[in-house]
Order: sequence, then structure tokens, then C-alpha cells
Amino acid sequence: MNPRNRRQSVVTIHDGRTHVVALCRGFRDGLPVFGWGEAPATLLTRTQLRAAGLRPNGQDPVALLVFRHHRPYARETVAELFSTERAAPRRVPSPAQRRALAFALRARRVCVECAREKDYCVPTSTRQCWDCFEAEAADATDALEVA
Repeated sequence: MNPRNRRQSVVTIHDGRTHVVALCRGFRDGLPVFGWGEAPATLLTRTQLRAAGLRPNGQDPVALLVFRHHRPYARETVAELFSTERAAPRRVPSPAQRRALAFALRARRVCVECAREKDYCVPTSTRQCWDCFEAEAADATDALEVA
């Protein structure tokens, strides 16, 4: 018998209409803990739910996914797992919301000095493009040298 299997516990997860019986590595904060590739197919992370066109729908996590990366300096990563049975479809933004978002993103690219739209987001600390910021810095340096 593999020594890894001796540490595992049988857990029953009630996710909506179904009951899933699975082997878990233990419990943390009252939630079953699964390793990489060990979680049942009906439990997904937020990222996986989003890729599937779903959202958690206000549900609490049902289990945890805990794993380490291959590099020795990488720490333990913990991701919450949610039930696909209780998940809801992602909301689709309305046309007005899409326009508002496009307007807000465009405003982040417009310089307050030259009023030109750049192909990058201007820094929020100065709201200036790099050309205007460098010109202002050069003027300030020249003013210091004259004084």
C-alpha cells in the first residue's frame, strides 16, 4: 500500500442535489483538503468556474485545493473549491455597462497635459504621459540650475 494513501480520509460532500464521496488529505478550517488532481470533477476553483461561464453565486467554498509548486522556494498555494451544482451562469454586462467600461478605460489612457490618448495607461499619480512628465521634469531641473 502506498504510504500516501494511509493519510487519506473518506469525505462526503453535499453539493446541491448530489452527494460526492471522495478521498481527501485531511481537513483545514473544517473543509476537506485535496491535492493537485485529486479533487472531484464537480468541484472547481473560481478561475475554472469563470472559464466554464459560471460564478460561485454567493456559496461558501465546499473544499480546499492545496499544492506546492515544483520550485523549492515556492510556498504552499491554497485555492477554494466551489460546487458546480450550486454555481450560476455569469452575468452578461448590458450595453450601457460596456460603454461605461470603455469610457473609463479610455480615460485611463488620456494625458491631462496634452489631452492625447496613448496606447498605455498613464500613471495615476501624475495623470501625465511619459513625454509630458519628462518635459516637466526637465523644466524643473532647468529652473533649479538657473536659481
